[in-house]
Amino acid sequence: LTQTLLALQLRRASDVSYGKFHAKNLKFVPTPSPKPIPEDISGLAIGSIETDHMLQIDYTNGEWQAPVIRPVEPLTIHPLAKVLHYCPTIFEGLKAFRGVDNKIRMFRPEMNMARLRRSARRAALPDFCPLQLEQMIKDLVRIEQAWVPKGEGNSLYIRPNLFGTDASLGVARPLEAKLVVTCSPFGPIYGSGWNPIKLFANPKHIRAAPGGVGSFKMGCNYAPTVAITDKAAAYTAQCLWLSGEQQWITEAGAFNLFLYWKNTKGELELITPPTTDGLILPGITRDSILTLVKEWGEFKITERYPTMKEVKEAVAEGRVIEFFGVGTAVVVVPVSQIVYQEKAGESSVVIDFPEPTDTMPLSKRVHETITGIQ
Repeated sequence: LTQTLLALQLRRASDVSYGKFHAKNLKFVPTPSPKPIPEDISGLAIGSIETDHMLQIDYTNGEWQAPVIRPVEPLTIHPLAKVLHYCPTIFEGLKAFRGVDNKIRMFRPEMNMARLRRSARRAALPDFCPLQLEQMIKDLVRIEQAWVPKGEGNSLYIRPNLFGTDASLGVARPLEAKLVVTCSPFGPIYGSGWNPIKLFANPKHIRAAPGGVGSFKMGCNYAPTVAITDKAAAYTAQCLWLSGEQQWITEAGAFNLFLYWKNTKGELELITPPTTDGLILPGITRDSILTLVKEWGEFKITERYPTMKEVKEAVAEGRVIEFFGVGTAVVVVPVSQIVYQEKAGESSVVIDFPEPTDTMPLSKRVHETITGIQ
């Protein structure tokens, strides 16, 4: 049903006129000085090196202008541009993979296009045709195909970014905007192997509030997390974001979470926070995992918020099997420990998750299934 509704939404979007926002109008300006393509991308941080070209589409005078694929270079914007003051900026992250047959494929790009369009409406940025944008991104990847790395876990990371640029200090809908898509070769975010991470949880700090914009990929969701993440780095790798008096577990870092346990009824159950109230980003990897496990039909699946109290009790009773994070960048990453500071001024409690006893734990199974598809 989800796929049917998404296809209907995309078809309806394609029936609307978006000016020159169309792949048939795409121009190509090749770079005069191509960069050397790195042979080894292991250890490259995400976005630390970009390919030679980018897709750029400007929105001016109330309509989209002709798209162009051009050399990557700094953008020029006015110091009063809205993006610099009020943060009307949204983005997406998707990947292209080189298969064992040497063909290049993108993973579920229609989901990213639909989510970017949804974010644009929430940020009062200009609407666009997701089908045409997907086609133009494919054209960009074709031009940059030599940059798509070989090897398991390697990919070309694709970053669309849409932001308001009109020079005005009025707090109002942007009248001008830029849509820019860049690409970067990218390896596994936590290196090779199956490396669990640790999390730091402090209910004093929250990522999003009910009814807010936590379910959209907006720049304003990410800047406030950086200073807290820096503090968490003293203990661990990432923040675990809690919410409300019940201390709901929501997200960790910039990825979704899954808890696999035996519930109090003795049932095997996979829990993940819901995407219905604005706290959780509707991740494409999250959706892919839910689709897979529902097809497998091996255990109960629940979309609700687990609480820190539940997790502490379940770990003490030996009922937690696995706790893991998922996202476009990390794909799947197991969590080995939570450093939990329940109240300000109190010492932290360490919650250790058991090492999986199965030779193929659920987190690794879904990881291998998804990366195999990719």
